[in-house]
Amino acid sequence: MEQFEALASRLFPIAGPQARAKGAAILGRAETLSTTLEGLIVSNIGEDLVSFLDSAPELSEPTLLDIIARYDVAAASAIARRSDLTNVVLAKLFQMNSRKVYRALAANHSVTPRGAYLSALARSAQMDHMVAESLADRGDFDCALLAPAFFDLSDDHRIKVIQAFAHRKTPDAPIKKTIEMISVANQELTRALMKLFSENRRPEVTKLLVQITGLDEVRCGQIAHDATGAALFVILRAFGCTAYDGLKVLIHATAHDSERSRALADFATMFGNVTPDSMAFLMSAWRGEVNLLELSKPEYKAFAPTSRRTTLAPAHNPIVEQAIEALARIGAKRAS
Repeated sequence: MEQFEALASRLFPIAGPQARAKGAAILGRAETLSTTLEGLIVSNIGEDLVSFLDSAPELSEPTLLDIIARYDVAAASAIARRSDLTNVVLAKLFQMNSRKVYRALAANHSVTPRGAYLSALARSAQMDHMVAESLADRGDFDCALLAPAFFDLSDDHRIKVIQAFAHRKTPDAPIKKTIEMISVANQELTRALMKLFSENRRPEVTKLLVQITGLDEVRCGQIAHDATGAALFVILRAFGCTAYDGLKVLIHATAHDSERSRALADFATMFGNVTPDSMAFLMSAWRGEVNLLELSKPEYKAFAPTSRRTTLAPAHNPIVEQAIEALARIGAKRAS
């Protein structure tokens, strides 16, 4: 190996650019490479550097650190996709201010999101919807931390964010006092919303939401026009609406067609598993008033229900099923 390193170190500098690039590409396919040979490949392979980084089975830490130090975003992104990253290399990657690098790290399931890495990924998700989508696809990431990116997520991932608050305590939300003053009249609120949605007066829904939530008009407009009902569910549950009252609003506000029964059943389940306080916390996250990383504290971790009473999904409760059927009939009559 030492003799080959010495030979290669003499030959590469005296060869032409094309020969160096071709030689580096051939050498890059070798099963075993020393740090010296890795350095020769990286220095001479040219445009094929990214493909080399993607395909090389093993690369030394010094070589990876040397590439990162060049601030070559494409190469650094390729490194961020690798499964053999050390803590030192990871720390350098997380220090890079690059969306491409963070997107690669978010999609890399060999990178465990914890500690400083968890904080960095959660912050990045607030600014980049692609990072948020990748994190929502992971089973080892707390989707509750994606609350600020809620409106940038796909429909299924919005539901995941809400479900991440199920069976979970949350810190007191700044908006809680405002909700407490208004929630005494939540039946009037649900009746008003149901009437406005049934008459498709969504601009007026937007104005009403602005008045009661303190969210800006653009955000309230998004909630009023969200055909999935996920954002509206957050508002309804934060104000203490029950499954029956909440479903009466959602069936008029949403457009599920063939998926109506399943979607309503999902919402019924969440009305039973998600507390008003947790949805108030989610609303405050939309307003940027809370530190979401507090949710990683032990006292705010989600807990698994143990009793039959708590594990029974409201969607399989006969009373809720009857309510869903009745509401579906109302929706069908309205449509006809």
